[in-house]
Amino acid sequence: MAVRKSTKPTFKKKVKFKKKFTVSKIVVISLVGFLFFLFAITAYQFRDGFLYYLGFKTNNSIESLSKEERKIADIRIYEVLSSHEDYIFGFDVSEYQGKIEWEKLGKVEDTFQLSFAFIRATAGKDKVDSKFKENWKNAKKNNIICGAYHYYRPNENSIKQADNFIKTVTLKKGDFPPVLDIEKLPKTQSIDSLKVGLKRWLTKVEKHYKVKPIIYSGESYYNDFLKDEFSEYSFWIANYNFWVKKPNENWLLWQFTEKAQVEGIAGMVDLNVFNGDFVKFIDTTVQ
Repeated sequence: MAVRKSTKPTFKKKVKFKKKFTVSKIVVISLVGFLFFLFAITAYQFRDGFLYYLGFKTNNSIESLSKEERKIADIRIYEVLSSHEDYIFGFDVSEYQGKIEWEKLGKVEDTFQLSFAFIRATAGKDKVDSKFKENWKNAKKNNIICGAYHYYRPNENSIKQADNFIKTVTLKKGDFPPVLDIEKLPKTQSIDSLKVGLKRWLTKVEKHYKVKPIIYSGESYYNDFLKDEFSEYSFWIANYNFWVKKPNENWLLWQFTEKAQVEGIAGMVDLNVFNGDFVKFIDTTVQ
């Protein structure tokens, strides 16, 4: 009987090779790390702008800012106000500011007079700002030129939203035109459907008040979705980036900060620059 040779497979020992890093790989890795560092720094510096575009509202309490952040905000505010001394300044409020002592309102930084206020009236199809009537009455009592705005909810019926604003707000000659505040992207409809809804709101409100409304939004939202198709309207643009030194010529109003401190108001407040001939504008608005 012949003896068979073993048929067991033989295994070759695996040899591990250490990867060698070339100079080019080290340069690439270093560059990626440096770019990530720059991105992190930029994201931190401009986090308010990023959060705003994504639809997040930063904390409104003064205590929420560190001393360094408060100092930077104050420098920014003074820089913008002092470089626009020939312009008109104002602010905007809602129920989130709580009880406002309108008789104490006057100047920012003890120098710059606040002349107008935008007051939130409504939101969506059925929300009425709980402080609107009180704020509207007291603002006028203290000779503040007023404007009312509606916070638009993209996923609610636009006509019902227009009706909500119309039944809540009475405008007179000398008041700002009505304002449509659009900040959010829709969750249950397309952008095209959103634009149809916005136009329906604007058309109905214009027909009622006999004046073209103003559209409020952030600069990115304005550039991406509103600039071209709504060019016949005046815009009130929010841009808090510190490298922007003045309003774009196409902005009727520029909201340049949400971190102002104003006597008579608890917490932080949005400040705005009116970019044009204010007297002439008001004289030709609400009839």
